[in-house]
Amino acid sequence: MNIVITGASTGFGKSIAAKFAAAGHRLFISSRNAVKLYAAVEDLMNHFPDTVIKARPFDLSKKEEARGFGQWILDQGAVPDVLVNNAGLFIPGTVESEEDGTLETMIETNLYSAYYLTRAVLPAMVKQKSGLIVNICSVASLQAYPNGGAYSISKYALAGFTKNLREEMKGKGIKVTAIYPGAAYTDSWAKSGIERSRFMEADDVAATIFGLTQLSPKAVIEEIIMRPQLGDI
Repeated sequence: MNIVITGASTGFGKSIAAKFAAAGHRLFISSRNAVKLYAAVEDLMNHFPDTVIKARPFDLSKKEEARGFGQWILDQGAVPDVLVNNAGLFIPGTVESEEDGTLETMIETNLYSAYYLTRAVLPAMVKQKSGLIVNICSVASLQAYPNGGAYSISKYALAGFTKNLREEMKGKGIKVTAIYPGAAYTDSWAKSGIERSRFMEADDVAATIFGLTQLSPKAVIEEIIMRPQLGDI
């Protein structure tokens, strides 16, 4: 299968890439930071030398670059079998006090990246009448919380996009799933001082997405909420 993953240099994205690479699937991955992206590719290739991994940096918060990534994939002669819209950014704050422009940054990164990349590859997926699109939302898509601000607003919007896309794709052979993860142990939490045992692992999210691909074409899981066993942090 052709697996497309955004935000693949660290965190959820890299764990998802490793899960599919271990199963021998062909990867097309991207992130904004070229150095981190190619370091991730090197690490993946060291562990999974027989896997085809193609990578190119794009800033998916920019419409033309999101479209460019999609066209780059299609130019390889590949149609996504699985598209994981994982690229995202978190800036804490409140509607009252966050810096001007924060909402635009959050919407561009967390919503527009998924919207425009999906639009770029969707006609080819519809033509092949199969595929899975997974949007990495957040528990912040479901419930407001302190210092959520524009981030939470953007994740609510991503959840709305996912629900609309699911309805549109029902009769076209394309599955659409929203995943709402709570706190998982990634680099952003490493200096928090909170015990690692309190978090989910990024691999938990990766295993869940991989599991979606094991269903028959007649079944789809529309929404998945994931939280640490002891609850939100």
